[in-house]
Formats: sequence, C-alpha cells, structure tokens
Amino acid sequence: MSLRLIRNRYRNILLLALGFMLVTVFSCKNAKEKTQDEAVLKEDVWAQADAIIQEIGKPSFADTTFNILDYGAQEGGTVLNADAIADAIEACNAAGGGRVLIPAGRFLTGPIHLKSNVNLHLEEGAEVLFTTDKSAYLPVVHTSYEGMEIMNYSPLIYAKGQKNIAVTGKGTFNGQADKENWWPWCGAERYGHKEGAPKQKDDHNIPALFTMIEDGTPVEERIFGEGHQLRPLFLETLECENVLIQGVTFTNAPFWVIHPLKSKYVTVDGVTVNSHGPNNDGCDPEYSKYVHITNCKFNTGDDCIAIKSGRNGDGRRVNIPSENIVVENCDMKDGHGGVVMGSEISAGVRNVFVRNCTMNSPNLDRAIRIKTNTLRGGFVENVYVKDIEVGQVKEAVLKINTYYGIYGKQEGEFIPTIQNINLENVTVENGGKYGLLIQGREEKPVTGISFKNVTIKNADTPLKVEHCEPISYTNTTINQKSY
Repeated sequence: MSLRLIRNRYRNILLLALGFMLVTVFSCKNAKEKTQDEAVLKEDVWAQADAIIQEIGKPSFADTTFNILDYGAQEGGTVLNADAIADAIEACNAAGGGRVLIPAGRFLTGPIHLKSNVNLHLEEGAEVLFTTDKSAYLPVVHTSYEGMEIMNYSPLIYAKGQKNIAVTGKGTFNGQADKENWWPWCGAERYGHKEGAPKQKDDHNIPALFTMIEDGTPVEERIFGEGHQLRPLFLETLECENVLIQGVTFTNAPFWVIHPLKSKYVTVDGVTVNSHGPNNDGCDPEYSKYVHITNCKFNTGDDCIAIKSGRNGDGRRVNIPSENIVVENCDMKDGHGGVVMGSEISAGVRNVFVRNCTMNSPNLDRAIRIKTNTLRGGFVENVYVKDIEVGQVKEAVLKINTYYGIYGKQEGEFIPTIQNINLENVTVENGGKYGLLIQGREEKPVTGISFKNVTIKNADTPLKVEHCEPISYTNTTINQKSY
C-alpha cells in the first residue's frame, strides 16, 4: 500500500469518527439545539459516504502476468485445471504479485484459493466451471454457514488472511449448482429435493451446529463437510484486507455468492450476479467494514445485498459490527430484498449509505428491509437511502421486522435496537402490499424513521406500523395522500 493511501486512510478514519460521534452528542442536547445540529448532520451525511469510499481505495498489482496455460491448464471444460490454477497463483504470489490470467475458453476447476498480491483475471470470453464432484471441495476449511462459523466444504473461490487481492475481468464464474447439484440440500422440492433424501435441517446439520454453538464448541471442532448437507459459499474472503471484485459475472451458485467475512477495505464494482438458486444472496458483507458496492447488477434467488453480522450466540461471541458500507449505482431485479440488513445481525450494523440505485421486478419482494428477532437481537442504526427509483415491489418499500423467524421458535431475551433510518428522494410506481411496514417491539420501539421527498404509488395498504415512534414525513405522498 502506498504511503499516500496510508495517510489518507488514517485521516479519513478520524473524520468519519468525528462525524458519527455527532449522533451520540445530539442526544444530550435540548430540542432546539438538537434540531439545528441534526440539520447540519444531514447535510454532511453524503460527504461521509464519499469519505468512506476514499478511505477504501483499491489494491494495486505488479505489471506481471501468469497465464494458466503456461502451468498446464487445458481449455474445453472437461479436464480439471485446479492444479494449474493453483500453481499459477503460487508462482504469482512468490514473485511478489501480479495478474493470474484465465484466457478466453471454458476451464473446469475445483476450488480456487487466492493469495496476497494476486489479481485473478478472467479475459473476456473466459468461463470457469466449478466441478460437481463434492470431494474436490475437501479438506474442510474455516468458513461459515448462515452467520455461524464452521469447518465446511471450501467456498468455490476462497481467501483467508490475505491482503491486496482481486478477482477481475469480463468472464464468468459458473458454480454449476442446479437441481442435481448442491441445491437439493436446501430441502425444497422446487430445487430438486426428493422426499427422504438428506437436507440441511436434519439433526446432524443445522441443529447440530446450533448445539455446538450453545455448548461453546471451538470453531475448529465444528467439523462438517463430507456426510453433511451444508452448501458452500461461492466467493468468500475471510479476515482479508484490500479486496477488489470487479467486472465478472457469477451464475449457478450453491449458496450465498459474494461474502466478505471479517474483512475490510472491500470494493465490489461492476459485478453481475445472475443466480436464482436457494439462498442465492448477491453480496453479503458480514463482520466487515469499509465496503463499497457499486455499478453492480443483481438478479437473485434471495436478497440482492444483505448486510450481516453473525447469528445468535455466535454473533455475540465474535462481536464485530458491520459498518461504513456504501451501496450506489446498482440495479436490482429479482430478490427477497434490494438492500437488506439481517437476518444474521447479532453483532449489529451501522453507517449504511444507499444512493442512485434502481429496483424493479414483479419478483422483488421489498426495496429496503431490516429483519431480526429476539434470539438474534443486535442493532441497526444510521441508515441513509437517497435517490432510489423503484418500479415495483411485491410486499413493501420499507419493511422493518423484529419478529423474523425460520427454524422454529425465534423468541429470546435480546431485544433489537433499530434507529435513525432515513429515506430521501425515493419514487415508487407500484408499492406492493404495503408502502411502509414496521413491526417493532413494545419493549423497545423503532425510532428515528424519516421520509423526505418520497412518493409511493399503488400500494394496497399505505401504512402498517406497530411499536414505532412517530415518523418524520417531509413532502411525502403515498397513494396521492400527503403525510
């Protein structure tokens, strides 16, 4: 990293810290001073987003190319090229870094493990096919499943503890997941599961992992993989720094697609996710900070973007909030939500900025969504959404749900905190079932919701709000009624 980038990074950290400290300071002022100071803060909000982007920067690489063909790779999609790709990455890393080139053509491989100072680059016309042989993804590695750390099948693309890494280009990563491979393990018939076949909810899978977490089992002893049915992630960076994912396309994912975990200074730029399998979230930053998601297209089987921070006891054990995240210039099509916080959110999420995005599909359930419950708890605070065009959504433009639940009973002792959620300059042509849907908790109502210059048309029910302090409306209409 250059000295200039280091200096800028520390300067921006100081500026951002001072800016976000204002939120706490305001709560101690009288009403008049608070109103004046909040007005100043709102003017500075998007400058804070710009400072986060500048803080993140982008990694740089040596001008040296390592072509996988020079390491024995064979095009055609039938010969396994895992060793050739691994050898090229190893050589690139050993030489101090550079670009590992996958040229045009179809290349079959097993999991790809990235190393520091390596840019894995897909030439236009390149397609990387990941083998359907599940044994290729062993031995197990330190990874996660739905917000819980485990030892499991390797992600298809994986890096742990690396710095200055990238996946770039105009090619395609094809996970080859379908109703015959990986997807049936979710347990749903529409994804190929057959009655009586093993699935992820069986006692030896997710319930066993819950028990391990409750018993305090160390991560290295939470061993799954062979004999279990927990699907691998597509691309995961664990405990990595200075990460760039740019230009490439992902399709046919086994599970979540892009998963920065315990990582910082991450840029996801110009990526296309077109994958409609079960839990095919597009990008899920978790326990991660300083993340920039820009110019991307999401057409997914689950949330387009879901910001997470661990599940239940495991999230509280790790206790790393996801924070300082900017989403901009993205296009969301199918999905459970456009930009979502949760449901694995036990360590909290703060300082999220969403601007200049379009969301439009009859199969997009919500635009902005926050989901948690009293087993997961956590907090969401300081969320700013601006300049969003929504064509249509199924359920709600903004949904906040503190009763979210799957896998049975979801009630516990951890009351979530949700505050300071702001929507500005949002236009919605077809608002779905609800314009605004908030289900807070009587013990701790949702606070600080504001709508400014928001127009929602054709919502079946304009508002359904439970246990939420009065919402601030400025120049807002829902179904042509002013609020």
